[in-house]
Amino acid sequence: MKKYILFIFLISSIGIKAQEMVNPVVKGFAGIMDAPHATEKPDSNMEYKIVIDVATGSNNPKEPMYSLVNVGRLLNLHAMGGVPEENMHVVLAIHAGAVWSVLDNESYKAKYGEDNPHIKIFKELEEAGVKIFACSQSLMGRSIDHNKLAPGVEVATSMLTTMTTYQLKGYAALKF
Repeated sequence: MKKYILFIFLISSIGIKAQEMVNPVVKGFAGIMDAPHATEKPDSNMEYKIVIDVATGSNNPKEPMYSLVNVGRLLNLHAMGGVPEENMHVVLAIHAGAVWSVLDNESYKAKYGEDNPHIKIFKELEEAGVKIFACSQSLMGRSIDHNKLAPGVEVATSMLTTMTTYQLKGYAALKF
């Protein structure tokens, strides 16, 4: 019986191939798999306006936060679906435990003893047109100097005002 099950498994797996990851926009992170079989796809003629509440930090200071990698996945998935880069308007409102990711490399290294793994993804997101804001309330509440932020990160009055402002401008809100 075991041989029969093994034979069936081997025969059925011959046609299964491992999907290769692709990175159409964010090249160094956030690989996705092509989904030619999908029937629900992004509208390539639509303008996407998305504001993302990024609150969840990382437990591993050596790795980029899942939240930021997921922003890269969002961009890559829409690009794979045919949405032109100029039709993607994404804003990040980073706060709470995620705010430690926005430190410049020197400050991050002083806190964690590691280079800041988020700097590379911030650069790629910024190059893809993503606006990256750190909540000043979260910065001040943690005594983080607003002059010691990673390149490309700007300071917003708050996550709350950023989220409400962009939602009232017609941006869809996501939370990572």
